[in-house]
Amino acid sequence: MSKAVQALLSGMFFTFILDFFLFLGIFENYIKAKEIDVYYNILFADHQSIVLFFLFSIALGYLTLYKETKLALIVIGTLSILSLSTLITPIGSALGETLLMKNDVAIHMSKYSYRGDILYDGRDTVTFYDYTFKKVLNLDKNKIIGEY
Repeated sequence: MSKAVQALLSGMFFTFILDFFLFLGIFENYIKAKEIDVYYNILFADHQSIVLFFLFSIALGYLTLYKETKLALIVIGTLSILSLSTLITPIGSALGETLLMKNDVAIHMSKYSYRGDILYDGRDTVTFYDYTFKKVLNLDKNKIIGEY
């Protein structure tokens, strides 16, 4: 196997591990805390940026195979600490809100209109906190009229 392929595969391995813990922290401290009905696998797959994944894979693979070991350990160690920090409740919750929440949105359906925050925009449903009712609603995406 060529060294370039080894670098890419090892970079993909490190990137996958970092992503796993990043999304695990978001899932535990944002999704579960808000009682949003979504599985970890769907969260991970739907919010994975393939471009960023491959950029990090190439960079980390190059770093681990072609650069000095001390620099690679420092970079991967720092990224690991940042990724694992999402398991700390305030950090995971804040990152989940930053990535997944849309504030002060109006949603129009055939009979009703809602104003509030989108907590999670899923495949089939939108988990929405309504300001008027002061509760979380699960709205069917197919029944929403227009953009939100």
